[in-house]
Amino acid sequence: MIGLITGQVQHLMAPTACIMTASGVGYDIELPLSSFCQLQLEQQASIWTHLHVREDAQLLFGFINRKERDVFRQLIKINGVGAKMALAMLSAMSAAELKMHVEADSEVALTRIPGIGKKTAQRLLIELKDKLKNIEVDNSALELDVEPVVVTSEGSILAEVEGALVSLGYKEKEAQQAIKAAKADGATFDDTQSLLKATLQQLSRF
Repeated sequence: MIGLITGQVQHLMAPTACIMTASGVGYDIELPLSSFCQLQLEQQASIWTHLHVREDAQLLFGFINRKERDVFRQLIKINGVGAKMALAMLSAMSAAELKMHVEADSEVALTRIPGIGKKTAQRLLIELKDKLKNIEVDNSALELDVEPVVVTSEGSILAEVEGALVSLGYKEKEAQQAIKAAKADGATFDDTQSLLKATLQQLSRF
């Protein structure tokens, strides 16, 4: 199984990155937005990966932090939680935040994630308590400061953020409303990372 890929970041289109290894092989890897926003074009990166095999495809999911991958693997063991939902969960909140909400029995926090209703959130809280209690996560991730992913035009930034949110399960209208709210009062964003962060904050309030 492919567990770790190190190489140069060749292409970024949220939430997917193409990593070219020294052997000349490029891997398309889907990442939670928190990990994606730490990547920079033409820079070296090491990504912890999980190979997800389906009848019609083989998909690679990646994480900057190995503990995030550990949490992802616990999530997809839960009945009804697929890889896409698990990725959406770790995009909406870090592994540390997820563990904190589970320990606090915060049903409301989980229902803010696309695809998760009240009943699913209740079941997740029960099942995740045992699965996450032995996983140590980095609490500094609660205030993670990462380098921005620079995109040259505002149009490209808006399109990439909206596309990323839709691919993670948010409806186009929800994504557009969140972006509009993030840009209210004349706020401007020079990079994808800052707009993604602001937009996710808005979505958590809807």
